[in-house]
Order: sequence, then C-alpha cells, then structure tokens
Amino acid sequence: MISFLKLADELKLMCNSVASGELMDNSITPSQLQPSAPEVEKEDGKISFSRMEDELKLMDDYVAPLQLQPSSLEVEQEDGKVSQQKKRRTSTVSVATGVMSTLSGKLTTFINDEYNKRKEVRKQASFLEKELSAIHAALELPELMNELAPGVKNWRDDLREISYDMENCIDDFIRQFGGEDVEVCFFLEAAELHKRLCELHRISNQMEELRTLAVEANARRESYKIDDCKPSFGPVAVDARLRAVYQEAANLVGIEGSREEVISWLMNTQKKLMVVSVVGFGGLGKTTLAKQVFDKIKGHFDCVAFFSVSQRPDLRVLLNRLQLKLGINASSHDCGFDDIIEELRKYLTDKRYLIVVDDLWDQSAWNTISCAFPENGNGSRIIVTTRVEDVAGMACHNDRGRIYTMKPLSDQNSRMLFSNRVFGSEVVCPPHLKDVAAEILKKCGGMPLAIVTIASLLATQVRSKKHWESIRKSLGAHSATNPSLKEMNSILNLSYTHLPLHLRPCFLYLGMYSEDHIIPRDDLVKQWIGEGFVSSLHGPDLEHVGRSYFNELINRNMIQLAENDENEYGEVLCCRVHDMMLDLILSKCVEDNFVSVAHNSEDMARLLHLCKYKVRRLSLCSMAVGGATYDTAIATRLSQVRSLLFEDAIIPLLWFKYLRVLIISNEREIVDLTAASQLFLLRYLMVRARKIELPTKLGELVYLETLDIENCTLMESIPSDIVNLPRLSYLLLPYGTKLPEGMMNMKSLRTLRWLDMEKSSLECFMGLSELTNLRELRMSVGRSLGLPKVDALACSIGKLCNLESLVIFGGDHVEREDSQQLGSLSNPFQHIERLELHYWRLWRVPKWLFGLNCLRFLKLFVEETSTQDVHLLGELPSLVHLEFGAFEIPGYRAMFGTGLFLVLEFLYFWSKKDTTPYLGFEAGAMPSLQTLWFSACDWGGTIPVGMEHLLHLQEIQVHTLYISKDSVDRLQEAEDAFKEALLMHPNRPSVIFS
Repeated sequence: MISFLKLADELKLMCNSVASGELMDNSITPSQLQPSAPEVEKEDGKISFSRMEDELKLMDDYVAPLQLQPSSLEVEQEDGKVSQQKKRRTSTVSVATGVMSTLSGKLTTFINDEYNKRKEVRKQASFLEKELSAIHAALELPELMNELAPGVKNWRDDLREISYDMENCIDDFIRQFGGEDVEVCFFLEAAELHKRLCELHRISNQMEELRTLAVEANARRESYKIDDCKPSFGPVAVDARLRAVYQEAANLVGIEGSREEVISWLMNTQKKLMVVSVVGFGGLGKTTLAKQVFDKIKGHFDCVAFFSVSQRPDLRVLLNRLQLKLGINASSHDCGFDDIIEELRKYLTDKRYLIVVDDLWDQSAWNTISCAFPENGNGSRIIVTTRVEDVAGMACHNDRGRIYTMKPLSDQNSRMLFSNRVFGSEVVCPPHLKDVAAEILKKCGGMPLAIVTIASLLATQVRSKKHWESIRKSLGAHSATNPSLKEMNSILNLSYTHLPLHLRPCFLYLGMYSEDHIIPRDDLVKQWIGEGFVSSLHGPDLEHVGRSYFNELINRNMIQLAENDENEYGEVLCCRVHDMMLDLILSKCVEDNFVSVAHNSEDMARLLHLCKYKVRRLSLCSMAVGGATYDTAIATRLSQVRSLLFEDAIIPLLWFKYLRVLIISNEREIVDLTAASQLFLLRYLMVRARKIELPTKLGELVYLETLDIENCTLMESIPSDIVNLPRLSYLLLPYGTKLPEGMMNMKSLRTLRWLDMEKSSLECFMGLSELTNLRELRMSVGRSLGLPKVDALACSIGKLCNLESLVIFGGDHVEREDSQQLGSLSNPFQHIERLELHYWRLWRVPKWLFGLNCLRFLKLFVEETSTQDVHLLGELPSLVHLEFGAFEIPGYRAMFGTGLFLVLEFLYFWSKKDTTPYLGFEAGAMPSLQTLWFSACDWGGTIPVGMEHLLHLQEIQVHTLYISKDSVDRLQEAEDAFKEALLMHPNRPSVIFS
C-alpha cells in the first residue's frame, strides 16, 4: 500500500480539482473509485465501500499530526507560548486538515453516487446484452430470404451495425469499470480520476443512445416472427465420397484423354525449352489438368515446382516462393527483382526443370516471371494455365500447336462426376431423381466446379425429390448448353444461400485471405473462435466444433482440399478457395460489410472515405498503405476493426482497440508489437516476420487464447508475466525459446511449441506435469540436459494423460546417456497419435511403444534394431506414417509379411548403411502402402525384393546422401535396376533418386 504522505499530496490535488469544479461538475459522472483487490468487501454480491471510508478517516488522523510537528530548528517559544510564526504555521495546517476532512465527506458521497451510477450503467449493459441476443435472432430471418425489399435490407444493415456498436460498448464498460476480471486501484491521481469519470459518462450516454436505437429497431421488426428452434448439430467428418472425387479426378471427370494429349506434347525429344499453355474460363478444370500432368511426369525432371500467380500478384513475393519450392534458400537481406531472377537462372542453368505457372492473368507478369527460366538445352518444360487467350498465346510464342483449350465435360462424364459425388462410386442415381438430375446437369453446362458444387449441395438430402426440385428451380429458367459465368455464379450463390446460418460468417471470413493462399485448418479455426463464430451450443470443445464447421464447408465444396504432406491422419489439414468462389465471398462481404479488402491505395481511399459503414474486418497489403499519410479522422474510421490481416505493411496498432484477431506477415522489417499489450480484447495473435519486438508485459491481455510467433526471431526474451494469462491455450514460440519461471501456472495450455529445455530450469521440467490439458508438446533439448532434467522430463511427460502429439528435437549430438532415459517410461500418454523423436537415439525400440493403439505417426531413431523390433512396430493397429532409423541393422533380409502394417501408407527406412538388401515384402504385405523411401548409402548392387507385392505403391525415393565417391558412377545403374524391377508393377510407380 502506498504511503499516506503520497496519498496526502494526491488528495490535495484532488481537493483543488474539486474546488475548481473539475471533478464534481454536473456534466461529469463519477467514475471508478474502486478499492484495490485486497480491500474489496462484498455484500449481497455488491462491492462495499465502508473500508474506503475507514481508510480515509485513518489517513486524516495520520496526516494531521505529521503536518503539525515542526522541525526542531523552527521551534520558537516566547514566555512558554508558541510564537506567531508557529501559530501561522498551525493555522495553515489546520486549513489543510479541514479541507481533507471536508474531502473525506465529499468522497464518501461521491463514492455512493459513483456506485449508483455504475449500477445504472450495469443495468444498461445488461439490457444491451439481452438486446443483442434478440437482434441476432431478428437478423436470422432476412438471412434466410433470397430477396429483400429495400426497406427491409436497410433495416437489416442498420440493425447489424447497431449490434456491432452494442458489443463494443459493453466491452468498453467491462474494460474500464471492471467485471470480475479487471481490478482497478482506488487511489488514483486527479488526472486519471477525471479521465475515468469522463469515460463513464461517455459510455453511459452511448448506452442510452443504443438503447433508444434498439427499442426503435424492435418496433420496426414487430411484423417478423422469429423461429426460436436451434438446428441440431453433431461432429462432422470429411465426406469420403468427396475425397474420392479429388483423389481419382483423372477417372471421374474424363480427364485422361486431355492429360495424355498434353503429356505427349511435353515429353517429346526436343531439347529446347518448351512452354505449353492451358486456356479456359474459371471452373473448367485447368488447374486439375495441369496438376495431373505434373504428377505424372515430374519424375523425369531434376527439379520441379507448381505455383500460382493469381490476379494481383506481388511478383517479388511470388519469385521468393518459387525459390523455396525449388529448394533455394532465399537471401536474408532484401533483394530486388534482378537479384532474385539471377539466382533462379543460376540454379536452373544446368538442370532439366518442370515448372507449372498456374492462373496467369496478364502479359506483364509473364514477362517478369519468364526471365527466371533459362534456355539451357536440357529439355526443360513449362506449363501455363490462364483464362486469357492473349496471355496463353504470348506465353508459348503464339504456337497454336502448344495451346490446349479446355472443353466442358461430355454428358457421360458429367453424369459420372455428379453421381460419384452425390451417391458414391458404387451407387447409381435412383429412377425417381433421374429427370431432375438431368435438368440440373444441363444447367451446369459440363463445368466440373459447377457440377461438384451443386452435387455437394444435393448430397445432404439424397432421397428428397422435393429438395432437388427446389434446387433446380432456383437455378433459373435459361439453359446452359453454352456454359456461362452467369450460370456458374448462380450455382455458387445458391450454394451460399443454402449454408446453415452458423457457417456463413466462417465462410465469409475466408475473404481475409488472398487468391491461391493455402490456409491451414487449425489456424482458421482458432481465428473463427477468436471472432466468436464457433458456438458452444454445438459442443463443449470449441476446437472440435470449429473443425466440424471446416469439414462441412469442405463437404459442400465451398472450400477445396489443398495438398499437405502431413495428411497422415486422414484429415484435411489445409484448404484453398477457388478464385470464383472467392469472388462470391468478396461480393457478399461488401453487401454485408463483413470483410474489407485493400489491394492498393485506391481501395484504401474508398474504404476510408466512400464506404457507408465503419470497417469491421480489414485485409490489406503493402501496396494499399505504402506512402500513405494517416490522421486522426482515418484512425477513427478504422478504430472499429475486429480482425486485421496485413502483409508487409506498418500501421499503428493503438488505432485498433477492438481487435480480436491480429495476423501480421512482414518478412522485410522488424515488427514492433510493444503496443499490443494494450489490445485488451485480443484473442488471437499470429506473426510471421524476420524479427519481432514483444511488449515488456502481456498481463493485460486477459482474453488472449492464441499467441503464434513460431516463424519469427525474438529480439528480447518472452515477457515473464505470460505465465499468468488465464485463457492462453495455444502458445507457439520460435524454436529454442526459454520460458520464464512459473510455467506450471499455464494450466489452460493445449498446445506448446518450441520451448528449449536445455536453457530452462529444473523447475520448468517438473512444472510440465501440471499442464494436464496439453494436447500437443514440441520442444528442443540441445546437446546435453543432465540426468536430473532427463528424469524430470520423463516423469512429467508420463503424466500428460491427454497428450496427442509429442515432438522432441535433439541436436545432432544428443548425449546417449540422456536419450536412453526416455526409453524407461511406463504406460505413457495412451491417447497419443503423433510421436517424433528427432536425433533422440534410443538403444532399441522401447517396450512401452507397443501399447500405443492410437499412434498414427511415428518418427524414431535407435542405435540398433532387429527383425523382431520391426515386426512389433508392424503390429501397431493405427500406424499410417513411419520414419524409422537404425544406425546398426542386421546383415540378413527382413521379410514383411501379411498381417503387418495393415494401414501404413508411408514408410521411410533409414540407416547409414545400405538398406536395400535388408527390405523384403511378401505377398499381401503392407496392403495400403503408397510411398516407400529408404537409404542406399554406398549401394551394394541389390534392391528390395517383392516390391511388386505392394499393390497400392505409387512412389519410391532412394536417398543416397552419404554415397561415396567411388559409387557415384553406379547411381544410374541403381536407378535402372529399380525401374526394371518395377516393370511388372500394376501402378508403374515413379522412382526418384535424391
């Protein structure tokens, strides 16, 4: 507690303010004179201020004698009396004491008045909260109507903006005048007290205004009847039929003829660089065709890349992305176009390369991109997909023999694609639905995107002819024998209007992302949760509910599967949005003032000066803010933003006090997040940057649920008060980060990455055992931990009963004594699905591993292994992905037989020795295996036997990383031997040596 002398000084200032009317003026409502936490007393759930009055009296009694006692040098006595100087001093002190006594009484009255005022504002806030629920219910009806009268549309839009303002007003009140989560000290300086009084007055007035608007809106909606029934909802998985549509696209959409024709152009004997263009409007399957061709022939090239350009490309970022896809390490410093292009040309000069340039829109972009592709006489190939005929012609030098024009699907292939999506490949369309299905297909005009989208909508009610008829009628009267964008847009819009209401904001939120952006599912779900789109009515675990939302959008073909190398769980981990669907999203966002997007300065000017409503969610890039000058008016215009995504742009964070979601991507500059500590409502913070500067304290971010700075470099250590954030569930830190002490307090954590255990204390190791909500844990351990830390680590992770994913990344030389200790765990984490022990070398495969029946992904290194160990791994019932390394392997062949690795799809067997003579596969072995990798260090002339028995095998990679100079000449001989052995394989899998 601060000293009474300091309080006296502050109260003198308050007295002066009171005397001048600054504090007690009738135009200002009293504010938050709330006692500090230890002094709060409650009666019937309300705060009692009696303790404050006692403190004031005590302070008055304490200060008075202090002020009355002069120093010894000043005491003068005349005939035993106090001198006039002392009398004057006494008189002065008495006046001060009198003012303080008066102030004590005034403050008591003031506190009661303030409490009553706060009570009134609390009532208003409660009213607004209830009214918000009514407003949301009222807004459901117009959402379900296809057409709205102008008056109804205006009413809906006004009501939507009122609801935003209501929520903001309630948040202001909670922040400033504290519910249970916010504690504010009673003892405030005069200026701060005055500020709080004004703020309470402002909020009170705003609530009154909103209350009036809400009452008026209620009067305007009396004619509407709101259906209070809640839709039923259960966990949603990705529809297996839809996965088949994507996985077997070549057969389902009749693409094999087109694919083989384009392949024949590309795989001729011409050594000169060749460009082939695929042209057609959106939705005809250009990207699908290019991907099919790419996958089929990529094994014949030294290096390959598939990348999308999109309508508004940032060419510098695009070329950097191409570097990464080709395996070129981009420079850490800023490079111009010339530097990047020169680096690409240098890398590709002596290689035979295959590049797909997808979704090219204009000639100027091609003129820049094509400079990176040297003519090297090695038979390199480029595939360009575009909607624009002129671009297609220019890319292949107007050689009409290299332009493939996409055509709509035939009637037969259209029916096949439609039936497989709706009914599955084994079921045909029921007779009572054939006529209406034929009419719907006619309107789709042979466009694959339209067919899959409308089929996904019909698949939800496959037996209801009434539902199918209503969909057919909704598609319009005109025929689509010649496919048109108008008909396509009609189909896509119909899919949106049939979305359940709880999915619409989730779908529109995708407008935050640019064209062709690969969006990770889990990031998206956390952003939905941060915005409040995921309802607890659909389940207690919001993350699982959000994933169900995501899967339902996949099933309805509103978003598409995106390739991901970690899809070993049978789950869709990433998505992308077709550009035509993105156009629909952005048009709806404009209509509903949902997401605002600025690609350039003109877009930004429109948002700031021409839009009718305030900006609520904002996505912008550097071109939109570069060189702009911002003033107070603009800051006010943007102050209501709830989600903000920006790339390579710098905007003052303090403008955005209502932010829930903040996503920053800036690889060029240091990102300054010091102001983020004042974003009280922030739920989700993700940064992708070269370097970031964090606030010194994070304690005020009491709502923060996700902090993702994994792909950054920290300039300072993590703030120590991060361990006190009550809701932090997902903490993703840069690799090798030391956490502050007190980690055991972070009991809400579900995900924790990448803490450095070597830098952390023993208490940190022991504290891990307290984090029983952890589902995912990733850590680095350095070279040596020491036995006490290893014991503590083994003990702690053994207690994490809910753990689903554990990744431990050791250095290249982890001490063996340390790594062996982890093999002594007993019955750990029975729910674990993913276990990766990088460079953490165990002596043998640990016994406890064989009880992990949920384990799907395993990465393990051991000193030595045996056929028995490998067979025991093969008995894990759920194992889909296995990367297994052994420094010592037996000299005899291990035969993998029937009954082992029943669901395994990926196997990587690694050793410093040549593993090819060790592997053998009997008939019926590994019935699901699709990808086989192994090492052939110093290849000895043998190959694994029985590869023809792996009936689903599609790809083999042979890694020769440690091959000796004497064996280099034998690489081609090894590759030829593998290809010859696979001549009779039904799938003709590709063979790649790397």
